[in-house]
Amino acid sequence: MKNTSIHPNIFLLLFFFGVVSWSQNVVVDSLKKELKTTRIDSAKVNLLNALANEFKEVDPDSTAHYADKATAIARKINFGFGLANAAMNKGNANIIFSNYKQALKHFNEAETYYSNLLKAAPGADLKKVKNGLARAYASAGVVYSEVNNYSIALHYYLKALKIYQEIDNKNSISKAYNNIAVVYKSEGNLSKALFYLQKALQIQKQIKEPTFGVTLMNIGVVYFEQGNANQAFSYYSQAQKEFDKTTNERNNALLQSYWGDYFKKQHDIEKAFAYYQKSLTAYEALDNQFGASLALFNMGQLYFDLKKYSDALTYTKKSLDLAKAIGVIDQMIHSEKLLSDIYSALNNPTESLVHYKEYIIAKDSLNNEENNKKFLRAEMNFEFQKREALLLEQNKRQSQFTWFAIIGGLLFLGLVFVTYNRLQIKRRLTLQKEVAEYEQKALHLQMNPHFVFNCLGSISSFIVQNGTDSAIKYLSKFSKLMRLTLEYSKGSLIPIDKEIESLQNYLELEQLRFNNKFEFRIHTSSAIEDDMALPPLLVQPFVENAILHGIVPKEGDGRIEVNFNVINNQLICTITDDGIGFTKSQAIKENSVKAHQSMALEITKKRLEMMESSTQQKAHVTMEEVYNIDNHIIGTKIVITLPIQYTLETKPRI
Repeated sequence: MKNTSIHPNIFLLLFFFGVVSWSQNVVVDSLKKELKTTRIDSAKVNLLNALANEFKEVDPDSTAHYADKATAIARKINFGFGLANAAMNKGNANIIFSNYKQALKHFNEAETYYSNLLKAAPGADLKKVKNGLARAYASAGVVYSEVNNYSIALHYYLKALKIYQEIDNKNSISKAYNNIAVVYKSEGNLSKALFYLQKALQIQKQIKEPTFGVTLMNIGVVYFEQGNANQAFSYYSQAQKEFDKTTNERNNALLQSYWGDYFKKQHDIEKAFAYYQKSLTAYEALDNQFGASLALFNMGQLYFDLKKYSDALTYTKKSLDLAKAIGVIDQMIHSEKLLSDIYSALNNPTESLVHYKEYIIAKDSLNNEENNKKFLRAEMNFEFQKREALLLEQNKRQSQFTWFAIIGGLLFLGLVFVTYNRLQIKRRLTLQKEVAEYEQKALHLQMNPHFVFNCLGSISSFIVQNGTDSAIKYLSKFSKLMRLTLEYSKGSLIPIDKEIESLQNYLELEQLRFNNKFEFRIHTSSAIEDDMALPPLLVQPFVENAILHGIVPKEGDGRIEVNFNVINNQLICTITDDGIGFTKSQAIKENSVKAHQSMALEITKKRLEMMESSTQQKAHVTMEEVYNIDNHIIGTKIVITLPIQYTLETKPRI
């Protein structure tokens, strides 16, 4: 048997390769039966690849055999998808054989096949091809991870993750997260490993992935290595509950070993030994000599720490025998070293020296294997850099071609646009004229002739009743409001603070006019920026309606509040009064004022429609009555929703 060493992250890599189905023999028999009856070559290729996939974890020779047959038929009919899947199966078989260079070659072939298919894949097959390409990337990542080249492994895992996220393949996303966690754990970055394991767990719980108990166990392992015993216990306990629900004895056996490590660290020797014994029993039932060797070693080490050297010797010898039988060098090293220490403690220097020499031989053998991996890693790095350079050159040429195509397309579109633009000039000018007319109508309608007439009448009354000072004060505010109105009507937008200044003057005039019948408050949120703007005199008609139809008919004094705020990237102006409400106001049927109101609202509605059209954002008004706890109307609330606009040209338009 070929010598191998224990991979410290083998429990995490199990996620990538998948789970052997309990009904595998049934599936294999069914596939073979179907293969005998099918006459379509592409269907034969798919069946052969399916058979290869079924054997990949239990019989890699059969995997390679069926993949070769699939390749031969797929080449005859130029079946790209079949060739890609066959290359993936051959790559998986070579990973099991530890032929990493050959495995990488097959995964790169699969990547090429999938990439070519991606350029010509119809919509129905696009997701399928992308999933295959992501698998090729992830498998290449596993190869580089196996030879301890973690930076390149991470490169491929992240490429696979990106595609899985594009096609929303949650199951594969969780596996990619697990493989990324392998990389970080191998590099000793436990916090990052934990981060990606938690992300994997979150998805597995969401999709009810049956193997998420393994991820719970792995998270516990990371916490244990961090020295966080409480969290390790919590996740081991959760994993145990999940394993108790299933028949996955392999993972349960591994968890018992971790429990043994946990209680050993807690100095609960009795429990530690009990869990190591459970692990050994489970591994023996599975005929898993690798796990049994590890469990026996743990028990031998435990007895050695307790200075029960005779018991330690028994268990450690059994561990060494199993490790030699399956050729696991790493376990042989640990067992030989422990045997040397046991014999030394038993005052048997001869046997201690024998096993120490065996320990050195095994260690040298492992070092030689690691050196071979270093050479292989260097060779694979060179191939990776050469491949990346080639891809970069191809992308560069493709990019140049794309830019030439874009520039040519833009020139053609520019010519079309100029021609089309000339045909649309007349229509645009007409539309601009119509917009200007509507805006002018709205601006003139905002300044109610009745309001002007009443203001002049109030000035006359103040002269007679209150004296010249009050009349001058009123006239001053009125003239300022008129001046502001004329000044702002020249532009399409004015700063919010100028609109507030205009509203302030208007409300103060109305206070004087109606003998302080109401109070008012204008509030601006801190979210309002200095150069935010809105159309001039858009708010005033609603404030006027609140006074005339809400506050004036009310018995007693009233209150009006105007608030400006930014909510969800929209400018919100809210006008609230505690008047009689619009239902009761309409019932009064003040025809002259009502006619003015309906026209002002119609013009405002048109302005908002034009604003929506030009900014491609919502612009509308809602009006509702406010009720108290007794369901009585206590006022009206008007909300004007506008797109955020700015007075400065350099400011981004939302």
